[in-house]
Amino acid sequence: MSLSLFKQALLVLSHESRSRTPQRVNTWFKWLAPGLLVKRWLLLSAGGVLLTSLGLAIWVKLTPIYRLIQLINDILEKVASFFPSYISGPLVVAFGILFILWGHTRSFNAITEVLKPAGDEELIDMLLAHRRLNRGPKIVAIGGGTGLSTLLRGLKTYSANLTAVVTVADDGGSSGRLRREIGVLPPGDIRNCLAALADEEKLLTELFQYRFRAGDGLVGHSFGNLFLTAMSEVTGDLERAIAASSKVLAIRGRVLPATLSDVRLWAELADGRCIEGESKITEAKGNIVKIGCIPANPPALPKALQAIREADYIIIGPGSLYTSVISNLLVPEIAEAIAERQVPSIYVCNIMTQPGETQGYTVSDHIRAIDEACGKRLFNAVLVQRKSPSANALIRYAQENSHPVFLDREAVEQLGRRIVLANVMDEDKNTALVRHNSQRLARVLLRWYSRAQSQPVGDFKF
Repeated sequence: MSLSLFKQALLVLSHESRSRTPQRVNTWFKWLAPGLLVKRWLLLSAGGVLLTSLGLAIWVKLTPIYRLIQLINDILEKVASFFPSYISGPLVVAFGILFILWGHTRSFNAITEVLKPAGDEELIDMLLAHRRLNRGPKIVAIGGGTGLSTLLRGLKTYSANLTAVVTVADDGGSSGRLRREIGVLPPGDIRNCLAALADEEKLLTELFQYRFRAGDGLVGHSFGNLFLTAMSEVTGDLERAIAASSKVLAIRGRVLPATLSDVRLWAELADGRCIEGESKITEAKGNIVKIGCIPANPPALPKALQAIREADYIIIGPGSLYTSVISNLLVPEIAEAIAERQVPSIYVCNIMTQPGETQGYTVSDHIRAIDEACGKRLFNAVLVQRKSPSANALIRYAQENSHPVFLDREAVEQLGRRIVLANVMDEDKNTALVRHNSQRLARVLLRWYSRAQSQPVGDFKF
């Protein structure tokens, strides 16, 4: 019995050893990947060892070193008599390089254990990912609400050069209460974007989205909104609060408000009503014919303008057309900066129409609304969901007077926009809710960006 257990143990150990060896060798070869900026330092270290040895030899006038060299020479002559130099030489060199790589890898792993004790990721994998993400395109995403945070959640796996320009026109829920009671700019959309860009996204999202269920004055407030409000009080304004919070959360990219002005939206409806307030516009359930903000021409945040001017790629949406997307573009300097850029730019159209904002809208209606609100052409392509939701989802949304956004291809082409058709939708089977899939959306947007640089005309299907 004991002999059989011993044999099984040996088999398990040999199997684990075989499985670990190729993985370890693969890890060593990763250190030789181009652009990692490691090989040069390894060679510099080896050169330092040689220089140190030479310096010691000169210092002691070569007397003991000469004898040591003579001994090594005798040993090498003996070895060469058994193994030709064209075999023994490369073999020794290979062992030397192996020992150098092994020693450096073990050193870096020891550092990794200190910096990231709970992580299973190898330091080399962390460095490769860091290099890849920092070489990604400079992307500016403009919007608000859950749509922008969904987009950022996917884009952060492709590039660390992300800038989210977020609306500050929200006046409902917890953000609205803090805005009225304390006088801070609404932190809700910014909170969602910070959580989406954080490395520990799941835990931080739960923490930032947590809403207090008890407590005098706390009920209904989210922890993230209170956190940003407190940071605004400590640092002096929302911009500094976001920057400090970004460091605390170690986010990938940055989040910027479109303006630091206290902006309030207003809308004229087809029935003649004039509604003021972002939350009240949607609640009015009317057809919007004109939208604006108070003050009429709020100044843009300088860093947001700089990000747009340096961008390689500009993405507008997804999100509520008027209250999340156009609300950013009502800042004149933002719209002008986008219009001046000759880089790939795309609008991510919503999958479903939104009661109170875009009921009955087609894809061309969405484009036309943005053009009319800004007075400029800001993007050259539009991303449209390719397949319709399931029958259950269509029935559920129809009860709320919401339907899939119809692609009127000819009207879109007349507006001079390219069409990107792709399946970027997620549908919850239990609730029949339809949302953009963050990973598929980001993958399609990056593939289109790559193709748009080499194929400036034509529609795309993914």
